[in-house]
Amino acid sequence: MSTSPAPVHVIGGGLAGSEAAWQIAEQGVPVILHEMRGVPGVKTDAHHTDGLAELVCSNSFRSDDWEYNAVGLLHAEMRALNSLIMASGDAHQVPAGGALAVDRDGFSQAVTARLEAHPLVTVVREEIAGLPPEDWDNVIVATGPLTSPALAEAILQATGEESLSFFDAIAPVVHADSIDFDIAWRQSRYDKEGPGGDAAAYVNCPMTKDQYEAFIDALLTGPKAEFKDWENVPYFDGCLPIEVMAERGRETLRHGPMKPVGLTNPRDPTVKPHAIVQLRQDNALGTLFNIVGFQTKLKHGAQAEVFRMIPGLQDAQFARLGGLHRNTFLNSPKLLDRQLRLKARPALRFAGQVTGVEGYVESAAMGLLTGRLAAAQALGRDLAPPPPETAMGALVEHITGGHMEGSKFQPMNINYGLLPPLEAPRVDAEGKRIPPKDRGRAKKRLMSVRAIDALKAWRDG
Repeated sequence: MSTSPAPVHVIGGGLAGSEAAWQIAEQGVPVILHEMRGVPGVKTDAHHTDGLAELVCSNSFRSDDWEYNAVGLLHAEMRALNSLIMASGDAHQVPAGGALAVDRDGFSQAVTARLEAHPLVTVVREEIAGLPPEDWDNVIVATGPLTSPALAEAILQATGEESLSFFDAIAPVVHADSIDFDIAWRQSRYDKEGPGGDAAAYVNCPMTKDQYEAFIDALLTGPKAEFKDWENVPYFDGCLPIEVMAERGRETLRHGPMKPVGLTNPRDPTVKPHAIVQLRQDNALGTLFNIVGFQTKLKHGAQAEVFRMIPGLQDAQFARLGGLHRNTFLNSPKLLDRQLRLKARPALRFAGQVTGVEGYVESAAMGLLTGRLAAAQALGRDLAPPPPETAMGALVEHITGGHMEGSKFQPMNINYGLLPPLEAPRVDAEGKRIPPKDRGRAKKRLMSVRAIDALKAWRDG
């Protein structure tokens, strides 16, 4: 006589936890969803209701274009995997052009109602103050950036890490194929070789004195983001926003991240640039580069305009804009395996923003994946994550080791730079020549089609 599998426990009823619980139940495995909101006297600094999957910031899931936008591709992959979050978003969408935006109350109510009505889902309103009991052998922690202090402290003790709440010193990240190498060149300072023996590890963008002065003016006058009181962000010298450095004196950056010493422009070796901006490879594929030392609190709308003033980056496409804020996330490449389990305690999986993905959709996608992985474990089946050619698999690669070895792990939104690269097609399906200006767009579609095919093969395999 067959026995029902033991229940999976999911801690946290946000986007990731709600999606994880749905996926587990839909695989025929009972699930207990623990959510502390709704417990008298227990609340977070950002939530306003006790509804599951409450959207605390924007009501937008961003672009819904699966062919030419990486987050739209992630939407399509999630829909192909019976996502509760996407189904509820589709049912409660509001006009937003090419984006998927939702009525946040209707959306949360729909997610809550469907989970509470599912015969295999039990929603328990309680705070898990510490690590789960040892007899919970299949757990997903999806507590997000506002993890309760008691649980955060327990995770710290289990991992041996010094901190779970990090100050994100995030510099903008640029797609490598949008850098103008007729202006920029590769060279390490003083041609010093790195651990891999590469003496040309950096991309260098030179500035004249006039260009530098105009850039400093733009940094100083650009609109700055204000922090929420509860983020309590201090500045410390090892991690200053670039505009704060500029406020300390107009020459400060020339003696810091923009110093021109030890570098020679091969196109004009006799003229020393007044300042140089350096970019460093940001992922193992070499498709993304971050602007070194350019953590910033400039508002996102101003960042692209200001940073495109840098010669060689005038046409830059940004995979991620910069910022400085308090966040809670694991050092996932060190602490998690490819099943998103805590290496120090494999009974615990992690999902959502706490793993080092950014954005509603990315968090929900990691909930979807951990739900399927946990359900497979409960049913005694082996299930590998999706292949890296998929948007979902690319996120797993990023948070479990796709960043450059030795560099500081930083959260990331989904973008095409995380997927294995493809050559831009030169002809279309009918054999007609694609103009150079349209090849980048054609390459995105090719990568999206490849991803959907790979995702469906994984799902049906």
